[in-house]
This record gives sequence, C-alpha cells and structure tokens, in this order.
Amino acid sequence: MEDEKHGEGFVVRDKRLFDETGEVKPPEKQSGAAAQEKSATEENRQSAAESQTDYPPVDFTNFVLSLSTSALFHFGDIPGPEGVVRKNLPAAKQTIDILNMLGEKTKGNLNEQESKLIQGALYELKMRYVKEKD
Repeated sequence: MEDEKHGEGFVVRDKRLFDETGEVKPPEKQSGAAAQEKSATEENRQSAAESQTDYPPVDFTNFVLSLSTSALFHFGDIPGPEGVVRKNLPAAKQTIDILNMLGEKTKGNLNEQESKLIQGALYELKMRYVKEKD
C-alpha cells in the first residue's frame, strides 16, 4: 500500500502502525507522523516508568501512612489536585474502617513498631472523626 495517494485537492497518508497482516510496520515504512507519534509514545512510557521509581517502597508502614493521609484528605485537611478543600466524612469513616479491618486481620503478625503505628493512627483518626461528627 502506498503511503501517499494524490487525488483532487487532498492528500491521504497511511498513519497506521500495522500492515495488512497485522504486523508492526518497520519505522522506515511508517509515515513520518506515525513514526514521530510512536517515538513520542515510547518516550512517554519511559518517562512514566522513570517517575514510578520516585515512589517510596511498598511496605506495611507506608501503606498505613497512605491510608491515614487519605483519611486526612477526606477530613478536608489536604486540598485536592485542583486546590479545593472538600470534606467527606463518610469517605473518612470508610478509610478508618479499612485501617481497623487491616489491624484486626494482621493482629499477631506485626512487629512492635508496625503494631504501634496502626494503633496510634487508628486512635488519632477515630478521635478526629468523633470531633468532626459533632
């Protein structure tokens, strides 16, 4: 198939990345725009993969802190991405319930530091919820 066909007053360019058999076209057979788009997509994937390495390691402590921060967000302590602060007490309660369930399900399997962390976070968040509810 030709990359360009000239008709009366318009140009048709084949920007597909695949040929008729479904195979990926080699870069030299792809149109300039399609090759650039594919290159930009690959660069975006690489930068996304690199930015993912900036996250803290996934462990129990960071998971509990993440849930606690989520509850604080729902209490209205932290603005959302658009800069607006919203209070959502049902969502805060649900996050507290998730932390409580996590504490119950992991009881006896945590080290002393992890146990104190989840107990402390639950205590603070439950007291905050009672205060906000009134």
